[in-house]
Amino acid sequence: MSAPDNRIDIEAGRRLFTQECRFVAGADRIEALPPIGLPEIAFAGRSNVGKSSLVNALTGRTTLARVSHTPGRTQQLNFFDLGGRLGLVDMPGFGFARVAKRKIKDWSGLIERYLRGRPSLRRVCLLVDARHAAMAIDRTFMERLDAAAVSYQVVLTKCDKVKPDELAERIASLGATLAQHVAAHPDIIVTSAHEGIGIPELRAALAALAAPGQFD
Repeated sequence: MSAPDNRIDIEAGRRLFTQECRFVAGADRIEALPPIGLPEIAFAGRSNVGKSSLVNALTGRTTLARVSHTPGRTQQLNFFDLGGRLGLVDMPGFGFARVAKRKIKDWSGLIERYLRGRPSLRRVCLLVDARHAAMAIDRTFMERLDAAAVSYQVVLTKCDKVKPDELAERIASLGATLAQHVAAHPDIIVTSAHEGIGIPELRAALAALAAPGQFD
């Protein structure tokens, strides 16, 4: 496991994520996707993995992404503009059990077309719950990203809820899994939205993918 530790990179990430982050569009069908523009980072993961909490922690806002204990609340692709330099995309969680099968099929088709047909998509942050490590559904989504040739990076969430030795084992196991996936970024970023752990490092990694700023 490694992560950005250069102070310049950390500061660049901090500056970027202090910029205004505004909602651009919500798309529940391919025709509703906003025009291609800024480099985009999409956040994906199982329902209740802590995706909305992480997006809120990154941007320093408590209501940017909707936080809920009810799986399946994010029911479209939600697009945000961060400082005119980076697009953030909050994707519907997968593995949701309380949503009609027809709706799941529609979302699956939308996500597939987005992943395969969005040239501005620079990376997917695939969130994995540190308490459970990678489940079968996570590995299936990794294969889906491999097939779509979309670069993705695993972000472990809720690391504050796992003992250090257990966390180290999870990271090692997940690293071995990622080595078998052609589109996977080798570095795993360990985070806790509640404690702020790993947030500066994740900001730095994402800032490196943003459009140049005025003072870069």
